[in-house]
Amino acid sequence: MDKTIVKIKSTNESSYPIIYGEGLINNAFDFIKQYTKANKFLVVTNETVMPLYGSKLKKDNVEFLILPDGEVYKTMQTLNKIIDKALEVKLERKDAIIALGGGVIGDMSGFASAVYQRGIDFIQIPTTLLAQVDSSVGGKVAVNHPSGKNMIGAFYQPKLVLTDTSTLNTLDERQFKTGMSEVVKYAFIEKTCNANQIYNFMDFLKKNKELIILKDHQILAKLIKICCELKSAVVNQDEKDKGLRAILNFGHTYAHAIEKITDYKKYTHGEAVSIGMKMIFDFALKINSISKEYYKEAIDLINDYGLITRLDFMPDENAFYNAMLSDKKIENSQIKLIIPKSRQEVKIEAVFDKKLLLEGIL
Repeated sequence: MDKTIVKIKSTNESSYPIIYGEGLINNAFDFIKQYTKANKFLVVTNETVMPLYGSKLKKDNVEFLILPDGEVYKTMQTLNKIIDKALEVKLERKDAIIALGGGVIGDMSGFASAVYQRGIDFIQIPTTLLAQVDSSVGGKVAVNHPSGKNMIGAFYQPKLVLTDTSTLNTLDERQFKTGMSEVVKYAFIEKTCNANQIYNFMDFLKKNKELIILKDHQILAKLIKICCELKSAVVNQDEKDKGLRAILNFGHTYAHAIEKITDYKKYTHGEAVSIGMKMIFDFALKINSISKEYYKEAIDLINDYGLITRLDFMPDENAFYNAMLSDKKIENSQIKLIIPKSRQEVKIEAVFDKKLLLEGIL
C-alpha cells in the first residue's frame, strides 16, 4: 500500500490522500472511516461494475444506485437520478456518496455530492485505469451538455481516493488502452507539470512496455503513482484551472470535438484522446514547434501501446471546427491549444488559423 497526498493550497480542508495498492477494496471501509464521519453511504456504480465489486461494499448502512454504463449517460437526467436516490434514502449533510467505477461514475457522483444539500462528503473508488491515473484526481466533477463535454460542473475535492490495482484485472483490452491514452499523455507534459521529482516518464513507459501490457501489479502501481503525483503537482499549483492546469487537457481539444460529433458513442474517451494527441503532434510539426526526431519518438510511443491514432471516417470540417469552438478552453472566441514544445514539455497558445487547425483531422 502506498499513497500520494493532494495538498490544495486554498484550504487544508481540501487536501486528501490517494491511497493505492492491491486488494484494498476488500477492506474499503477501514480506510473510508478514517476520512469521513458519515453514518450512511450511497454507493453510485454502474451495471458493469456492480456484479464485480458491489458486494465488497455491502453493509447495513450502505445504499446502492446502479446506473447504465457509458459516456452517453453522463447527463443532467442521470445526475437527477443520483439526487433522487439521495433524497429517497434520506442522506443527511454529514453522510457521503461513494463513486465505484470509472470516470463517468466519478464525475457524476462528485457533482451530485457538490450540490446535494450544498455539499456532502465524497469518496472515489476508481475501477478503471483511466479513472485511477486521471479523472479521480483533482476535483473536477461534471456532466455533459448537448453543446459540449463537461459544460456543467464544479470543482469539488473528494475526502479520499482509494485505488485498488487488482480491479484492473477485469478490464478488457479496449478499456485498458483507453486508460493508457491518459497515461501516455503524462509522458508528453511531464516537464511542464513542475513536479518536485523528475521521473523521465517517457523512458519508463518504453522500458516497461511488456510488463505494463501484461498488467504486472508492481509496475502498474509505480505507473499510477507517477501519474497521480504529476497530476497532483499541477492541481496543487492551479486548483481552479486558471492557467497551468490546462496542460492536463493535452490532446483533449481535438478529443472533445471527436466525442461531440460522434454523440459520445463511437469512441471511448481515451480513444478520442489518443487520436487527439496524434493530431496535435501533427499540428506541432507543421508549425515547427518540435523536431522531427521528437515527433517520431512520441508517435512511436503511442503506437507501442496499440493506441488509435486516426479517425475511421471523414468528418465534416465545419462541424468539427464548431465542436472545437465549444471546448471549455475557449477564451475570447479563440481556441487555446496545448502544443508540444520539446521532449516532455508543452506550451499553451491561442490559435487563429482554422485551416491549419483542421489539417490534422484528415
